[in-house]
Amino acid sequence: MHRAFLVCLLLALASVAAAHPAPFSYLDLSLDAQGAHGSVILHDFDVAHDLGVEPPDRLLDPAFAATLRARLESLAAERLHLTMDGEVRTLRWTALDVDADRFALRLSFDAGARPARVTVQTVMFPYDPVHQTFVNIYEDGALKQQSLVTADAPSLSYYAGTTQGRAALVRTFIASGIEHILIGPDHVLFLVGLLLLGGRVRHLALIVTAFTIGHSITLSLAALDVVNPPARFIEPLIALTIVVVGADNLFVLHDRQRWGQSAAASPPRDARPLFAGFFGLVHGFGFASVLREFGLPKDALVWSLVSFNAGVEIGQLLIVVVAAGALALAGRNRPSVATAMARWGSVAVILAGTYWFVERLFVNPR
Repeated sequence: MHRAFLVCLLLALASVAAAHPAPFSYLDLSLDAQGAHGSVILHDFDVAHDLGVEPPDRLLDPAFAATLRARLESLAAERLHLTMDGEVRTLRWTALDVDADRFALRLSFDAGARPARVTVQTVMFPYDPVHQTFVNIYEDGALKQQSLVTADAPSLSYYAGTTQGRAALVRTFIASGIEHILIGPDHVLFLVGLLLLGGRVRHLALIVTAFTIGHSITLSLAALDVVNPPARFIEPLIALTIVVVGADNLFVLHDRQRWGQSAAASPPRDARPLFAGFFGLVHGFGFASVLREFGLPKDALVWSLVSFNAGVEIGQLLIVVVAAGALALAGRNRPSVATAMARWGSVAVILAGTYWFVERLFVNPR
């Protein structure tokens, strides 16, 4: 009796599994001399759910499927968005075909002129949280990229392997690098802390160069998955570097005061270039975490990495010019003002770094 019930239950579950295929959709996008065009393949079970069709296999009848074409095109247009060279393209649906072997419907479309950059954004069937869309991108008939879009990661970008495509990639990643360092208060404060003591242009350039070399090394290693320490370790460590720089500034200011008061005292050693280089290694891992979230094009790793790093450097130079210029202007002909700014600025740096360290280590660890 129990065995018979178990067999019936297993058969029922098997029939449900057979009726509901794997929760996947498929997007094929081709870029060639005819422009941008492709197709999306949708399983009958998912389409039937959203269009209210019972049973789902009715959709495998071409005549019946044709009666729902307008509704299906509207559903696909609402959930599939292709942005090409910064412009959201309106898809022109060209055909509806039944793929009975895959228990699916295929909608073909034309997306206009061939682009240099494509962003695909889609959550094709929101009712199913585990639904995924496989994306295949072709250039002139050759498969160039295969990616997976999910509800947790609903978009991806592709850069065509042409001069225009590389230019679009460079522009995008340079802008991303500039934005990241300018909106990252921890990186900004670290740089400002290094500049608070002032100095000659040559010395400041040495500090910036050391920081650049340090973070470029670890940015490259982490972005290429050679070394990839966890964020829960790196983020508090970045905050700690800020505290150390602020504290060192106060020690240097104290030694400078002693040196000025005593002819026998030795001039304070400036460790900022060493801090910049060594701690730059830590900050590079922080930059890399953002770069990984942004998504490195597999066919253009070097271009995207170099471009992002260049953007970071541009943003860094902007910070240096503004901060060093403001400090020099404020302290011109008034050394006491420059000293006070360096001292209280360093205290502020220490307090901010301490807050971030505690917050990242104990309150909101990543």
